[in-house]
Formats: sequence, C-alpha cells, structure tokens
Amino acid sequence: MSLALSGADAGHLAVAAGLTYALGFERAVRGAPAGDRVFALIGAGSGVVGIIGAHGAPNAVAGAITGIGFIGGGMVFRQAIGRGQVVVGLNTAAAIFAAAAIGAAAGQGRLLVAAAATLLTAFVLEIRHVRVLNMLDGRRWAGRFRDDEAPLPGDPEDSGSPGSPGSPGSLGSSGSSGSSGSLGSSGDP
Repeated sequence: MSLALSGADAGHLAVAAGLTYALGFERAVRGAPAGDRVFALIGAGSGVVGIIGAHGAPNAVAGAITGIGFIGGGMVFRQAIGRGQVVVGLNTAAAIFAAAAIGAAAGQGRLLVAAAATLLTAFVLEIRHVRVLNMLDGRRWAGRFRDDEAPLPGDPEDSGSPGSPGSPGSLGSSGSSGSSGSLGSSGDP
C-alpha cells in the first residue's frame, strides 16, 4: 500500500466522521439521547470498515451494518403516556443506521453518495421543524384520514382473523359493537 493511498483513506475517514457528526449535531439539538459524538464515532467506525471493505474484504461492511442494528435497537423504547403507549427513538435509530451507511460509503471513497445521503437524511429529520417543509410532515395531515387500525364503517367487528379488533386476544376487543377501544384511536374524546 502506498503512502498516497493511505492519505486518501485518511481523507475518506475524516469525511465520514464529519458528515455523521453533522447528523449527530441535528439529533443533539432536537434532544435525542444519541448526539454528535455518538454519530461521529459510528461514522468513523463505519468509515474504517468501508476502507477495509474497499481493500478486499467486502463482507466487513455487512457485519458492521448488522452490528449497527443492535445499537439502533437499543435506542427504541415503548413509553406509557396516559392510557396509551408510544414508541420513542425510532428516528434516532434510523438516523444511526443512515450514519453507518454514510460512513461506509465515505470510507469506500464514494464521497458524493455520502454527501447526498447526509443531505437527504438531514432533510427528512428537519421536515417537521422548518416552517416551509412542515407541509410535508405526515402528522400534519393524519387527522384528515382514517386510522389503519380503526374498523371500517359497516364492517362486522369480529372478522375472525387474528389481531382484528373483535378477535379474542386483541388489545381492543371489548365485546360491544360500535366501539373498538383500541389504543390507536386518536379521534375519540
């Protein structure tokens, strides 16, 4: 391996850490438990794996992505709020996965792909917080559409399929018609 190749690898590693630091900064500003340092470390680690993969060990990238799945899984929690439950940490877990992919792409020398992925990831994370972009936020429009978990009007409550609102063992079975009682109903007073 020549010194010029090592210099290029070091540059790729610096780009990987820098791009993922930017994503981590956004997460830290928004109050996520994983912030700039965590994301930069994930980017640097994925960058090293990308460099190793580019020099003849392509399976190393697959192993790193699998390992990142465990870190992302640790960020996801179910939290009780009132009578319902909310899953938190999905955005950060998905951003960690994106950071790993961005780091691996930068490590392999695909800097344009890494930069474009960073911009797209930041765009998606910021949709809700930028006044002009919040028109694209699905939650803004959710109240105008029927919930997927709500029973259709005129459908019998018990369709006999497992997990349906009226089937035995489902969370929302109440035994009475006209009220699903599911935790996902958002339009009930």
